[in-house]
Amino acid sequence: MDGGNQSTVSEFVFLGLVHSWSMQVLLFMVFLILYLIIVSGNIVILTLIITDPHLHSPMYFFLAILSFVDMWLSSVTTPKMIADFLREYKTISFGGCMCQILFVHLIAGSEMVLLVVMAYDRYVAICKPLHYSTIMSLQRCIGLVLTSWTVGFVHAMSQMAVIVQLHFCGPREIDSFFCDIPLVIKLACMDSSDLGILTNADSGIVAVTCFILLLISYTYILLTVHQNSKTGASKALSTCSAHVTVIMIFFVPCIFIYVWPLNITWSDKFLAVLFCFYTSPQSSHLYTEK
Repeated sequence: MDGGNQSTVSEFVFLGLVHSWSMQVLLFMVFLILYLIIVSGNIVILTLIITDPHLHSPMYFFLAILSFVDMWLSSVTTPKMIADFLREYKTISFGGCMCQILFVHLIAGSEMVLLVVMAYDRYVAICKPLHYSTIMSLQRCIGLVLTSWTVGFVHAMSQMAVIVQLHFCGPREIDSFFCDIPLVIKLACMDSSDLGILTNADSGIVAVTCFILLLISYTYILLTVHQNSKTGASKALSTCSAHVTVIMIFFVPCIFIYVWPLNITWSDKFLAVLFCFYTSPQSSHLYTEK
């Protein structure tokens, strides 16, 4: 079809989470309060880590990066969703939609790898405590963070390379509160089933690989400590339980959206809210329970 990356659709229309006006007003107040708590909570964590010299360690360095990433992830889609609760006609420009897709996949991909990095940090701290300061040097910590952002960038650009080539000329309603690739691809003026499988596989490979690495890491930590000391195993289990909770609430929605699509509208919306909104306050705050 002529046009390549040209689109005759200048904007998309969100159908939102609910259709009742009273429910939209209620959700506006609820999500606004939660979003302010998320932002303020992560700012407090960042401020404490930066200003307190006792927290200038690799563990809290990664925690500060995680807080920043969480705050950014929730800010990509949440302000728009909150504002749309008070609008009858919920639209987003084509460029704005592409930006949402780009930043959601960039930040989410980076956070997945960052969680693996934090698991590696816990592995070194618990299993090789005498070599911790040598292994987790400042240069290595910065390199690991840069690696997480590089993986996220490559993942996001691989997704964008597919979607910017699509031609949109027909339906423009997205049954959600933000732009995501599986929903946007369905609106293309072509048979997009193969592209949908390709993009889902891309996201699925990143999510499943990181998820498996995390499970292996924490299993190995617990088994290693258990062989040395039952008391140590109990302490390690307490330390890792918060991490595993973060892993589950972050990866399970992502895996169900991209790896095992449910094709049930209400469940897709619930998982999308959980992935883009609820995970953010949980990740940083649960990690502070170390």
